[in-house]
Amino acid sequence: MLTRKQHELLMFINERLKETGVAPSFDEMKEALNLRSKSGIHRLITALEERGFIRRLAHRARALEVMKLPEAAAPSLSRARKFEPEVIEGGGAAAAAPALGPVANENDAMNVSVMGRIAAGTPIEALQEESHQVSVPQAMLSSGEHYALEVKGDSMIEAGILDGDTVIIQRCDTANSGEIVVALVDGYEATLKRLRRKGDSIALEAANPAYETRIFGPDRVKVQGRLVGLMRRY
Repeated sequence: MLTRKQHELLMFINERLKETGVAPSFDEMKEALNLRSKSGIHRLITALEERGFIRRLAHRARALEVMKLPEAAAPSLSRARKFEPEVIEGGGAAAAAPALGPVANENDAMNVSVMGRIAAGTPIEALQEESHQVSVPQAMLSSGEHYALEVKGDSMIEAGILDGDTVIIQRCDTANSGEIVVALVDGYEATLKRLRRKGDSIALEAANPAYETRIFGPDRVKVQGRLVGLMRRY
């Protein structure tokens, strides 16, 4: 059973998707539910996701899709469409991870190697050794090699990425401007940020106004992968 606020948010998202095809912004959700901060919206979205009512779409960190509605409202679900965010797109990356592929298990999930911690805040030294494995639903994975990183810091909270989350990474070395990536800076610092290309420079942009955007020359930053999923434990 959903709480009143969970139900209100779910119906608000669903109605906006039916009307416009675009989900409301976090600010609009906050205002609609009369909440004081976006952190309350993050908690409600996480609760709805855990109960199977919504799904965060791969490749777009804040993208949402309504999977089901409370029984009384279920007929309207067929008209709901996916949330295509204006700016924030999926991305995320691991630092210098070895070529490890996922291993299938018997429950439609894959075991993915966790390669250490990644900073969503002040960059930390890149970790490159497997610490353990995590079971990831196959639907969360895209093509190619994958690995996981544990998030440390709060610089990406407005992209729905919180301290302690585990991000699932698709291994790659290129990314489009606007994607969230783990960037390897100067060969030893790894950080989870949104990448922006500005002429010959690369900007690493946080999703938290408390953090400044950092700008580097193209030879100082290497993309190590893209975020394709996120897992959270309570």
